[in-house]
Amino acid sequence: MAEHASSFKPSLSLVDATMVVAGSMIGSGIFIVSSDITRNVGSAGWMIAVWLITGFMTITAAVSYGELSGMFPKAGGQYVYLKEAFNPLAGFLYGWSFFAVIQTATIAAVAVAFSRYTAYLIPELGETNILLTIGKLKISAAQVLAIALIVFLTYTNTKGIKGGKIIQTSFTTVKLLSLFGLIILGFLLVKHSFWSENWQTGMNATHLQQDDNGNFIKDGQWLPIGGTALIGAIAAAMVGSIFSSDSWNNVTFIAGEIKNPKRNIGLSLFLGTLIVTVIYVTANLMYLNVLPLSHIAYPEGERVAVAAATSIFGEIGAYVIAVMIMISTFGCNNGLILAGARVYYTMAKDGLFFKKTGTLNKNAVPEFALWIQAAMAGLLCLSGSYGDLLDMIAFVAVLFYAVTIIGIFILRKKRPDAERPYKAFGYPVLPIIYIILALVFSVFLIQMKPLYAGIGLGIVLSGVPLYYIAVRNKKA
Repeated sequence: MAEHASSFKPSLSLVDATMVVAGSMIGSGIFIVSSDITRNVGSAGWMIAVWLITGFMTITAAVSYGELSGMFPKAGGQYVYLKEAFNPLAGFLYGWSFFAVIQTATIAAVAVAFSRYTAYLIPELGETNILLTIGKLKISAAQVLAIALIVFLTYTNTKGIKGGKIIQTSFTTVKLLSLFGLIILGFLLVKHSFWSENWQTGMNATHLQQDDNGNFIKDGQWLPIGGTALIGAIAAAMVGSIFSSDSWNNVTFIAGEIKNPKRNIGLSLFLGTLIVTVIYVTANLMYLNVLPLSHIAYPEGERVAVAAATSIFGEIGAYVIAVMIMISTFGCNNGLILAGARVYYTMAKDGLFFKKTGTLNKNAVPEFALWIQAAMAGLLCLSGSYGDLLDMIAFVAVLFYAVTIIGIFILRKKRPDAERPYKAFGYPVLPIIYIILALVFSVFLIQMKPLYAGIGLGIVLSGVPLYYIAVRNKKA
């Protein structure tokens, strides 16, 4: 057998591709972030509105990407779209940000969530169990477990796309069925419904009082908000929902391994994002049925899904949710790890990343790209909190989504006769609406959370000198 394969093997069906979309989107966010959303907007109506706005943006972006995936059905996805629509620098800035923040920080955040909920079952694996102290750096058992998960899934994916496909499809199926089951039981089994009580808040937006450092005061006052203050609160609330709905574009990175990619990528983008949006909205409606709004904002155990499951199942509910999140985050990280390495592979083929990442092993997967991704994600597991990573990821990812959709308009002018098996749904109205919403979100997020949004923007811009260094080395 040859030491290296010459090309990717198309082996993923439409169902497999849809499971990559849905499985990469559903991690731990839906079980956690509704609390922060409620603290920002303070009413049942606006809580659901935040999820509906996010769902609309996600589906709109996904069906818009369908046009691009049909035009460029090859590995690399969004990196390729930006390069073709704008120039190689634009593609590189995305690829660099993808490696430094977007993909690797998401992998780290999901892995940390996996370890946190494993600690419900095995307390010794929790964050309070400090295994090693190096100066100010304290390494906990939870961080070690998160890194071990990343290493294990990376290793399994180096053995070929087939193993990754089996893990992705099976774990995504289990978590979809589990979530639908939890939602249905939340309406059928709960002993006391808070539905009417919560909906009395309607669309009367309020914002929980904050201290001088911008942190919410648990027993603080609920202050009515409107106008630009409401827009800012919605933007801050959407950090969580955007993070929970992100990574739908991962399927575009593995286009070289999908059967009939011109058809199946666009269709899987639509089906996957639609399924997840329905689950997210109905899950939050279930929360409103089983918990009072104050408990959604500050649930016992700090996890809204745990509080909801306890209300439904009793004391065993916490363990039910812990197992569900372990399954969910395990499958989610497999999809992220599987897809992400293909971007670095394509960049290396263009001479813009480490040369070795542009080779495939005997199993036709970019093994070196998988391992450097694992190394970066592992480092991020050791630094920063869950919320900090969310702020950086959401800002940078949405900004690049908007720029990529602008690329659709540019390509319509640059290449009017190019083959387009799909055309962006609702063009030009829906793509324009998405771009406006995304830019408004990004601007207000900088105002509401300037530190980590600023760090995210700084990471993007730091790619400019790196690009010219890479180009110089390529010429040399």
